[in-house]
Amino acid sequence: MPVARGVAIPLREVELRASRSSGPGGQHANVTASRIEAVFDVTSSESLSEEQKRRVMARCGPRVTAIAQDARSQARNRELALERLRARIAAALAVARRRRATRPTRASREVRLERKRRRGQLKRSRRADWD
Repeated sequence: MPVARGVAIPLREVELRASRSSGPGGQHANVTASRIEAVFDVTSSESLSEEQKRRVMARCGPRVTAIAQDARSQARNRELALERLRARIAAALAVARRRRATRPTRASREVRLERKRRRGQLKRSRRADWD
């Protein structure tokens, strides 16, 4: 299962459990185990490096889980659960870009000062002279 650029998790590392779905559905929902829970154990993973494991555990904990019970079929819920798990792991692996300090442009400073001047002028014009 491809997760991020250069990172793929084999499906053997993902535990899939099926159980009965909650909510309405009548006789069909009462007899089929269509709810799927996908569990990925970060600590025992062989596909992630130590740095990636630390990053995922810091954001999601030692076990990442995703549940799907939206569809009637177990196969569709399996796809949904795996996709949600993939998205969760990818978000945990994402490294935020460092912010580069910038300075406001001359034009933006002039616009800001002009707005301040106009706002002050508007407030001065509203004043009632009680002198």
